[in-house]
Amino acid sequence: MIHVIVGTRAQIIKMAPVMRELESRGIDYNFIFLAQHKETMYEIMAQFGIKKPDIVIGDMGKDITNVKDMVFWSFRVLIYSFFKSKKIFRNDQQGVVLIHGDAPPLFLGALMAKRQGLKVAQVEAGLRSHNYLKPFPEELTRVFSAKIGLIDIFFCQDEKAVSNISHFNKTAYCTRYNTMLDSLRLVEKLHPTTKHTEINEKFAIVSLHRFETISRKENLEMVVTEIKKIADKIKLFFILHPPTRVSLKKNGLYDNLEENPSCTLLPRQGFFEFNNLLSKTEFLITDGGSNQEECFYLGTPCLLFRSETERSEGIGENIVVSNFDPTIIENFVLNYNSYRRQPIPVVFSPSRFIVDQLV
Repeated sequence: MIHVIVGTRAQIIKMAPVMRELESRGIDYNFIFLAQHKETMYEIMAQFGIKKPDIVIGDMGKDITNVKDMVFWSFRVLIYSFFKSKKIFRNDQQGVVLIHGDAPPLFLGALMAKRQGLKVAQVEAGLRSHNYLKPFPEELTRVFSAKIGLIDIFFCQDEKAVSNISHFNKTAYCTRYNTMLDSLRLVEKLHPTTKHTEINEKFAIVSLHRFETISRKENLEMVVTEIKKIADKIKLFFILHPPTRVSLKKNGLYDNLEENPSCTLLPRQGFFEFNNLLSKTEFLITDGGSNQEECFYLGTPCLLFRSETERSEGIGENIVVSNFDPTIIENFVLNYNSYRRQPIPVVFSPSRFIVDQLV
């Protein structure tokens, strides 16, 4: 049997096409939701048209966004899975557990699977920054999970990722692209009702949430300074993830942005709503790896507020790594149109490929 473990928004967004592919073939699967994220999760599931979870573990009624809650949530998940392993996996001991990426549910889900004697297949495997602190804790999670032998099958999005895990001598497949490509196709196909359809002026989007971006005051002050400079040149929609909002307020920077007439602060958007905005934006400023992939597939100019990225998509084309250098940032903002590309013209489906290998 195939079991799918999901715990975060990024995971459900990137696993939804795989789950839809399973459903389209009439393949029964066990959907296990480790509720690291709670807000908008069921909305995203409904928008993608996938079934509700068969079992929910670790639901604390909110997103897990700080270290204290993360420790308690992880302990809660592990304790429950230790005593209820057979129930969680329907007494299956010969199937495969499919888990995406690099968030904590990868490590926890893999531990759960191993206790039940199941194989673990990692989607979006093999990405490496070779710096445990950037991104943190994602780099540590994916490296450690592979090194201690929790992963049996690696689904890698490019040959570089395949080479990063080749020394483990495990089964590895190159899916050629990230499943995000299929997610974006579903946005276009499903066309649910979305907001922001009446924006007529030129604008850019800011979306920042990474731990290394918002956890230190000096980093955040520098970021806000650059954002204000950019707002002098173009209207900005700053999408505030809850941890980003908290950090801005804690460090006395929130009011500075809120009072800027050229910078509109928006709450975190659903995936479909965000992509409605992204389809109209001049460019995106982000520190998110998934956003980098979205922009690459869509051809949207993207400025990464990072010093390095583990993903190769779009680098040297429409993606610019800022390295937090004011000169690089200013040059991008003044010349962003030169980075615009046509959407990636491929018909290949990484999600279909993954299911082909599993069945």
